Amino acid sequence: MSLDLRSSYAPLLALAGAVGLLGGFLGAPPTWLLAWVGLLLPLLALVARWSPVRAGVGAAVLGVAAVALWPVPLMWGPASWLEVCGAAAFWAVPALGALAAGGHIRRQASRMRQAVRDGRRDQQLELARDLHDFVAHDVSAIVVQAQAARFVADKDPEQAVRALERIEAAGLGALASMDRTVHALREAAGARSASVPGTSELPGLVERFEGGVLDADPAAARALSREADTTAYRVAVEALTNVRRHAPGAAVVRVRLHRAAEGIELSVANSAPARGAGGLLGLGLRRRSGTGLAGLRGRVEAAGGTLRAGASADGGWRVCAVFPAQGRALG
Repeated sequence: MSLDLRSSYAPLLALAGAVGLLGGFLGAPPTWLLAWVGLLLPLLALVARWSPVRAGVGAAVLGVAAVALWPVPLMWGPASWLEVCGAAAFWAVPALGALAAGGHIRRQASRMRQAVRDGRRDQQLELARDLHDFVAHDVSAIVVQAQAARFVADKDPEQAVRALERIEAAGLGALASMDRTVHALREAAGARSASVPGTSELPGLVERFEGGVLDADPAAARALSREADTTAYRVAVEALTNVRRHAPGAAVVRVRLHRAAEGIELSVANSAPARGAGGLLGLGLRRRSGTGLAGLRGRVEAAGGTLRAGASADGGWRVCAVFPAQGRALG
């Protein structure tokens, strides 16, 4: 509905209410007055639904008065004041009901618009987390491998070539992650989106990570719900990204997915980095903000799981997420 038409309801109701009041006190026929009341009631509902508050209040007061007072001139003289007030109160009920109906529809529409805004905001936050989780890992890998290639280029060209190959693989992974984000944006516009990666892609993720070792139980992966499956993959991406950022000298990073007493456990543990190679992963996680450990814990808890992170006995760092298992897959 156009804005011009919406803004015209209030002055139209005010005009109709004034005409109705004047017509009643000037002796208009009762049938004419009843027809005029029938016109005022839907106008009251439309004003309550569409008109700006400031303009609508005055028009609504005049419209209610016109509907409530239309029988007063007909009762003037023979009826007592109590009867006149009773008739006015009786006819005020449908007028107030029309206002309430229009106001209720207006309130429901406002709630719906707010829900849409909240949904869009949540989707934007989700896309921001996806960009961080899926792209930051590969971009960090490119940076680290480029630094390593620069240091070994003169002494060991073969190592530099292998580093360039890993940079290429990480770049392709980053492009794939960006492609998934674009698909998510297209899905918001009504198009179909590519599936979100889950634990089935852990082998490829760990393979791209130098020093990564994967120990995954396929039965445990099948016992995860869809939401827990994608969240477990994101935990692995986040943990590996932070290993690369804050403990690049770690010799071994072990990713394990298996059944535990509490449910299905995904853990990412790195050994202590070589002296002078970088700080502990935990230190970096504690100092980070935004979508770091706190955001990761929120994701895991939303999927029904729990997240623990802390230093291990060998001086490294361990991130562990435990998700509830689906009973049908644990038989």
